[in-house]
Amino acid sequence: MKLLTAEQMQAVDRRTIDEVGIPGIVLMENAGRGAAEEIQRRFAAEASPRALIMAGKGNNGGDGYVVARHLLNRGWGVSTLVLAERSSIKGDAAVNLAALENCGGEIAYASDGEALGRLLAAAGDFTVLVDALFGTGLTKPVEGPYLQAIAWLNRQICPVVAVDIPSGVDASTGRILGAAVRATLTVTFAFAKIGHVSYPGAGSVGELVTVDIGIPAVVEGQVPTEHLLIDAAHARRMLPVRSRDGHKGIFGHLLVVAGSMGKCGAAVMAAESGLRGGAGLVTLACPQSVQPTIASRLTEVMTAPMAEFNGELSLQALDALCALAEGKQALALGPGLGLGEEAGALVRRLILDSALPIVIDADGLSALCGHLSLLERQADRPMVLTPHPGEMSRLTGLPTAEIQADRFNVARDFAVRHRVVLVLKGARTLTASPDGRVNVNSSGHPGLASGGMGDVLTGLIGSLLAQGLTAYDAATLGVYLHGLAADRLLGSFGDAGLLATDVMYELPAARQALAREV
Repeated sequence: MKLLTAEQMQAVDRRTIDEVGIPGIVLMENAGRGAAEEIQRRFAAEASPRALIMAGKGNNGGDGYVVARHLLNRGWGVSTLVLAERSSIKGDAAVNLAALENCGGEIAYASDGEALGRLLAAAGDFTVLVDALFGTGLTKPVEGPYLQAIAWLNRQICPVVAVDIPSGVDASTGRILGAAVRATLTVTFAFAKIGHVSYPGAGSVGELVTVDIGIPAVVEGQVPTEHLLIDAAHARRMLPVRSRDGHKGIFGHLLVVAGSMGKCGAAVMAAESGLRGGAGLVTLACPQSVQPTIASRLTEVMTAPMAEFNGELSLQALDALCALAEGKQALALGPGLGLGEEAGALVRRLILDSALPIVIDADGLSALCGHLSLLERQADRPMVLTPHPGEMSRLTGLPTAEIQADRFNVARDFAVRHRVVLVLKGARTLTASPDGRVNVNSSGHPGLASGGMGDVLTGLIGSLLAQGLTAYDAATLGVYLHGLAADRLLGSFGDAGLLATDVMYELPAARQALAREV
């Protein structure tokens, strides 16, 4: 699914109006009618349904006036509350406000908090509340009576329908601009926006429905595709081709550098996930003291004992690792490596000295903290970093809360600045490219929030790199398959108590299901 920024949607509207010649008031009519139809379909079964339309003074308010008129025509009791003076409503919104007045609509105006408070106190009960305060053009924090209105909407127990986007959500990033309406249903127009599907804004959207407002095909064909919500159709197109006469030698050989004393499980899961992700061969390099233990748990993975210091790989292992990397197609680095100085130095030297496509996670990311200039020296190399928000905080120096409040911008800016593919894990994991593209993942559920899931994802992405995918596609597909495997287990395991190994064992079935789905 294409995802647009607010600016891109405005450009679509301008081309439709200026180049094709469809008036903006027609688009507004189509939008409001489409939203009213969705409300009618879901909520009209109640006897004598009533709706309160909360409208701002801009075009989103204009959409709300159209919603009010169409619900009124369908027999609803409709009250419209405008958070502005009547004289401040201009353009197409003013035309539709006048039409609502001429149809006998009940309209009240509140331009300050005191007036708003009085009107809300006397509002009564409603079947549904409609948020038409702000549209996709909001760029600054909500304040004044609008903040008061949002707080009131969020206290109500009846359903709230957001027109285009919940007021207070930044349509271009998913940031919450001070406060946001928590909608039951969001009816957006023509295309979904980034803020609908990227957290934290996605948490305010509820069910998302996109309605056709008459954007011509000639304009739709010009809509950019640099931001996508990755669904099964998109993911399927990235699947590596499996030749019928293929053999293990042509499906990629992944080198995993992982593990330390007390962290053998991370290495085991990353390596086995490489095989379950489709790589023909996987070799795991680990400290020599833990190699027997790891080898006893991995019957299909080759293991290579390496020089160590205090139970972690040491810098003395560098030459052997570089030699071991010859003939391999990709490198997965970091799970369970440990945080010692020797291990950190080895990670940094291996990044510099190996030319393999690489995915870095966990302790490998910790070794990069304070050394991000290494990434810029490797700008032409396929490289994927897979931090969770805490690791992202250590990489960037930003507080975790600040990262979570603006995930989209943080991920995109890091990827562009450091010329890497950045996977910012979490709800609706983001995969950002050095050229500014960002994919938003649609698979997965809260059951993935448990230890070891990142190790499985690292091995899976490394496997896809070894099979010849680009760094961006390997990361995007890996994230989707990882979530899909968890989704397939949801009916049996629920969203708590799922183990990383459960997801790992489900990877081949998830890949097969994706390939077969029509």
